[in-house]
Amino acid sequence: MTLAELISRTLDQPVPAEIRAVAAHIASGRPGVAAILAYGSCLRGVATSDSLIDLYVLTDDLAGVSGNLVSCLACRAVPPNVYYSECDIAGERYRAKFAVLPLSLFASWMTADNPYFWARFSQPSALLHAASAEARQQVIAAVETAITTMYRNARGVSAASDPADVWAAGFAETYQTELRPESASRGSMIAAAQADYYREAAALLGDLPPLPANWPARRFRGKLWSVVRLIKASFTFAGGADYMVWKIERHSGHRIELTDWQRRHPIITGLRLLPRMLKRGAVR
Repeated sequence: MTLAELISRTLDQPVPAEIRAVAAHIASGRPGVAAILAYGSCLRGVATSDSLIDLYVLTDDLAGVSGNLVSCLACRAVPPNVYYSECDIAGERYRAKFAVLPLSLFASWMTADNPYFWARFSQPSALLHAASAEARQQVIAAVETAITTMYRNARGVSAASDPADVWAAGFAETYQTELRPESASRGSMIAAAQADYYREAAALLGDLPPLPANWPARRFRGKLWSVVRLIKASFTFAGGADYMVWKIERHSGHRIELTDWQRRHPIITGLRLLPRMLKRGAVR
């Protein structure tokens, strides 16, 4: 088996019917959709009714991202654009957070210094829709690059003999390049949840040379990118302030009560809450 074949098999993994239904709901109102990927906790056994469904909508070009020029330029400069959607399926309401960007831009970020994309898509994902065989192959190639980049970076921070430990060390480092409520130990949890996949991928990658990096600088720059992305998302992600505090409470146990004014002004709210959340360890 090749790495591309492992990725192809993983992309075809079964997913709950409601995830496919939500993806179809989102795609129905958007032109030029080349592919849709599901990723994250809902593929690791977390109930879809207890969490947001995480999707990536990959488009043919920027025109499929938005009809607004400013929004398109923002996606080009600071990808992806993040939106919120919900729909009722068989009497149950499901909520999704979906990122949108062109497929070509998605692929180009898999070798970037910032691990935002390659850290996510070195993890197993599911291909819910591909507009063509060519689009499918482009997704497979992008994910293959993500896995290779991630593993080389992980080997740069860990000399462990067990590939699972190498992956866990890599994920722990990438988690610290974003403002997240989860602790760095989350990396070990991710690696352990699908250990067979990571060991198989490592075996197929072979003895890749480690990729050394300045992780303190990455953490600093990555957190700045996180702030910019949060500010940008506040213009498109309805209910974003409530989602932010819900996620913080879910992962850290810190409860934050929002006022109506804070809900109407998510950017100011986020910037004012950030120092307090950092001090309390609610985000890192």
